[in-house]
Amino acid sequence: MANRIEYKSLEEMRLMAQAGVIVERALAAGRQAAVAGATTGDIDAATSRVIAEAGATSNFLGYYGFPATACVSVNEEIVHGIPGERVFSPGDVVSIDCGAIVDGWHGDSAITFIVGEALSAADSKLVKETRRSLWAGIAALASAQRLDAVGAAIEDVADAAGLHPLVGYVGHGIGTAMHQAPEVVNYRTKGRHARVKPGLCVAIEPMLVLGTEDSRVLDDDWTVVSADGSRGAHWEHSVAVHDGGIWVLTASDGGASGLAPFGVVPAPLR
Repeated sequence: MANRIEYKSLEEMRLMAQAGVIVERALAAGRQAAVAGATTGDIDAATSRVIAEAGATSNFLGYYGFPATACVSVNEEIVHGIPGERVFSPGDVVSIDCGAIVDGWHGDSAITFIVGEALSAADSKLVKETRRSLWAGIAALASAQRLDAVGAAIEDVADAAGLHPLVGYVGHGIGTAMHQAPEVVNYRTKGRHARVKPGLCVAIEPMLVLGTEDSRVLDDDWTVVSADGSRGAHWEHSVAVHDGGIWVLTASDGGASGLAPFGVVPAPLR
């Protein structure tokens, strides 16, 4: 990841928004395919189909050798799960993370949901509060001077819910590459953080767990699991900062519905 921040023009942000809404549709298709008896590979096929039919390109497939279009992580798998033959059961907590490229510009987003009916109140709370922490972080970005405000807002929600941000995994800048400077940390940290100003585009992605904040990587060199086997959730949106305000690039409404509870109104890319 280069250290220099790439600031975007409005036109470049509009191209990123085109990629973003394709990712939104791909995630919706993946979620629809995630039923009991289906496999994680079925999710990958569904997301791949949407991205291909839109004339876009996957930015996950082949990335440092990653073998699929989507990361599909189940239960104790928090992020970077490789889709394959694993079969879904009712009550599984599933995260899907995928991205797309349009004319060289990237979109990246993730969702978490429960297959069928939740079997645990703790699982329902995990999914709901991780999503809330995402929107709290995005809302904080709207008025932030520096990016540390995003991590503080995420941590506040996590703390109130009794959840823990996964240590060592962060959000990132996004644009002509999927992963760029600056890092977007999901908890309070000391030190100097990047200034928030027009042209900044970042992927905000809280990863919260029910148990300890520690994790390990499986032998496939990709799948990140909680160290204690507890379940986790992962939500992500790519967001643009411009002269008029913020716009969530991976939401067709610009983030209006998610930001409404925080009193923030997204500003279209005009």
